[in-house]
Amino acid sequence: MSSPSTRKHAGPASDAPAVPEPSFAERARTLLHLGRIGTLATVSRKQPGFPFGSLMPYGLDHQGRPIFLISSMAMHTQNLQADPRASLLIAQLEANSDPLGSSRITLIGNVQRIPEPDVAAARELYLARYENSKYWVDFEDFSFYRMEVIDLYYVGGFGVMGWVEAADYQSARPDPLADTAPGILEHMNADHRDALVLLARKFAGIESEEATMTAVDRLGFNVRLKTPERIRGARVAFLREVSTPEETRKVLVEMVRQARNS
Repeated sequence: MSSPSTRKHAGPASDAPAVPEPSFAERARTLLHLGRIGTLATVSRKQPGFPFGSLMPYGLDHQGRPIFLISSMAMHTQNLQADPRASLLIAQLEANSDPLGSSRITLIGNVQRIPEPDVAAARELYLARYENSKYWVDFEDFSFYRMEVIDLYYVGGFGVMGWVEAADYQSARPDPLADTAPGILEHMNADHRDALVLLARKFAGIESEEATMTAVDRLGFNVRLKTPERIRGARVAFLREVSTPEETRKVLVEMVRQARNS
């Protein structure tokens, strides 16, 4: 698992100790794991030097390399055959959220047809993610392509951004709560808003009228707080690392108990 990172934010300096967060590499792997469709930019043959954007479903192999099932008739495929350089943008957009405040990742690399010995594995993982592709996967004009990632740029929201080394990305793993986080957020925000206000006061030192959990991962959670002055965000670290919803529930109960007894 990737080591934690601290938030890089374009704002005033603070003397408060940084709250541990997943590394940018781990956040990138998590975002690619959760996503399904990105924007693939290839180098245009018709207009040399200009990027050509295409909507692109993708699969992921064990190294986090995006895999595409594309037709030789498609313009992006023809562009790649002439020049394999490309980028892939994946964004995690949430309902009613500011798109510029959402996480996104841009992968830069070379996209080429997958060698025959690797096709079976690519086919299996791609079909597992896109079952309907079984209807055209065997068409003569369709082939599997793979991006060999050479660099990445991660943006986690306003002022949270940075480059990620390809090797760090490949060795990272998605956050263990990635698939269950929506359920945790829904439960906490529906049934435990008072507890979130209490946790923000105890562990983030912020008095608030309302609190909403906006994100959760193995190391802690983020909250949006309504204070008399303004809406602000805060990060709260768990007492220990978690990997399952049950472990998350137990540590939150323990933290609420500490907050009430303090």
